[in-house]
Amino acid sequence: MAILDLSRAVDRNGPISDAISRFVYMVVSSVISWNDARKTYKALSQLTAHELDDIGLCRGDLDSISRK
Repeated sequence: MAILDLSRAVDRNGPISDAISRFVYMVVSSVISWNDARKTYKALSQLTAHELDDIGLCRGDLDSISRK
């Protein structure tokens, strides 16, 4: 059984922890952006050509729209 000791003070103001925090934030935000683009592309690709035309898009626009 592991015990997590939260009573000790941790120096979180060091340059290494700042760099690690920025790196983790960058990785997480990149994954979130990629997943949003993937979901958008999937949803738009399931529409028919007529439905895409109704919203002013064509199949060729899907890549550029999902990446924005």
